[in-house]
Amino acid sequence: MTPDAAPRQAADPGLFGPRSVTWNIHGDPIMWIAGVRALYLQALHPRAVRGVMQNSDFREDAWGRLMRTADFVGTITYGTTEAAEKAGARVRRIHSRLTATDPATGERYGVDEPELLLWVHCAEVGSYLEVARRSGLPLDDEHADRYLGEQREAARLVGLDPASVPATATELADYFETVRPELAAGPEARDVDDFLRRPPVHPLLVPARRLAWERVSALAYNALPPYAHDLYGRAAPPPDRVTRQLTVAGNLLRCVPSRIRWQLPPGHILKAMARLGPGARPAPYKLRRRTAILDRPGRAQRSDGGDSTRWRKPG
Repeated sequence: MTPDAAPRQAADPGLFGPRSVTWNIHGDPIMWIAGVRALYLQALHPRAVRGVMQNSDFREDAWGRLMRTADFVGTITYGTTEAAEKAGARVRRIHSRLTATDPATGERYGVDEPELLLWVHCAEVGSYLEVARRSGLPLDDEHADRYLGEQREAARLVGLDPASVPATATELADYFETVRPELAAGPEARDVDDFLRRPPVHPLLVPARRLAWERVSALAYNALPPYAHDLYGRAAPPPDRVTRQLTVAGNLLRCVPSRIRWQLPPGHILKAMARLGPGARPAPYKLRRRTAILDRPGRAQRSDGGDSTRWRKPG
């Protein structure tokens, strides 16, 4: 036994641990595209996005907000249990002090209303799962349900009752179907859309924005469910084509050495490996395929954060 074997065996694996679906897919670079898709989708709930826009400097510090969100996800995924709990407590404390006002009715409401937290959570994890599967990660229906069940822990951290949060792909699809009548592309959603399509940059960086960022945001938008395209008023390519594009993008991004990729968010995965040992390295191939008694036609197609039924996982 090596000198550090015992300490590593006793090290805290955090809320999820190296054998979880969450651990093994959140480190994949396709999650950055999934995160942008989540922002597009989250912005379609008028009450939820209003809470963001009225309580933050999103327009002036959107990049900072994106990185803080990435840091939170990285902390609760790969950090210690104590670090994750502290991050959740900080988010709950901030949210408890914030309110928003409906300009049409004058109603003032808290941004930590359960229905708003639930929408933000579901749009986020639904986007992560959708993009991960369509980009070629080996996630079957059982993996999808395991992931959503695991993510109830993330929902608890931001103040939700885990029992009220969808824990399977079917439950998530049913939730999106229920909430759809409340969605709209209001003024705040248009602001988010404008930023994600053309974020302000220094004039010298405009060519780089066109070359890289605008392709990322376009692909994230294209990966939205059909009803989101209808609300935003812009068409997207056929779903099969988008799935192929996501697969190509995922394969290209995975060519970047992991030691470089894992510096963002700042060092969470590298710190987890230092704490738990090299065997904690996240990799989708570690997700063993078990006999998926829950697999049946239609499950995978319904897990896309909406109601698309026109695509299947590549291969």
